[in-house]
Amino acid sequence: MKVLFVADVNGKPGRRALHEGLAGLISVHAADVVIVNGENAAGGVGITADTYQEIVRSGARVVTLGNHTFDKRGTEELLDQEPWLLRPANYPPGTAGRGWLTVTVAGIRLLVVNLLGRALMGFSPDCPFRTMDAILEDQAGQSDAVFVDFHAEATSEKRAMVHYLDGRVAAVVGTHTHVQTADLAISAQGTASITDVGMTGPQNSVIGVDPKAALERFLTQRPVRFESATGPWQLDAVAISIEEGKATRADVIHLVEASDR
Repeated sequence: MKVLFVADVNGKPGRRALHEGLAGLISVHAADVVIVNGENAAGGVGITADTYQEIVRSGARVVTLGNHTFDKRGTEELLDQEPWLLRPANYPPGTAGRGWLTVTVAGIRLLVVNLLGRALMGFSPDCPFRTMDAILEDQAGQSDAVFVDFHAEATSEKRAMVHYLDGRVAAVVGTHTHVQTADLAISAQGTASITDVGMTGPQNSVIGVDPKAALERFLTQRPVRFESATGPWQLDAVAISIEEGKATRADVIHLVEASDR
């Protein structure tokens, strides 16, 4: 099984990047399953029914979220209506939606899990480590491989999760910081990992935000409304091959649109 995971889709430029670039990547990497993090898809914060459908039409099978899951009205209903849309599994019991699901391709069952970090996030969901233990126990024997999107701020927390799950899952990919890291690896136990896959959105930006707005906030230390930047896009992703529950190959992807548009 080959899994293509696309990093945080940011606003209209990110959705355009999917529309224009994803099909080619699916073909080049012969992807069986496409997972897309869409928590910034609607104007840079949250997701809506329309932006979710736009991501799916571009080729995504599963869409994961993060700390901006509930920033838009109607997300609770959307989560309950769309079986392929995941919110972090470690939100408290009773939260709308689901935090994991199983995708079956050619008889291979891939358990996809979405988790949210606690360090430096501004709020404290349930423990992602113990949540993952509970999921693996509950789903034991019901999947052939496990893929984890860990949406977290701190590099230390992400790397700790990689070590915690080493050999128990096929992949742990980090999202949230929007900057692609240079540490893609496969452990001796067959777990692929990267601290952060990056961002799918505007190239000329401050992690997706219009630079003028970001600079105004830094310089004035006052609240400033953030808007997604415009211009040429980038598409960050990883392609991971999985055999018998273990990662056997991993490739990092950084696709950019020509800047003359």
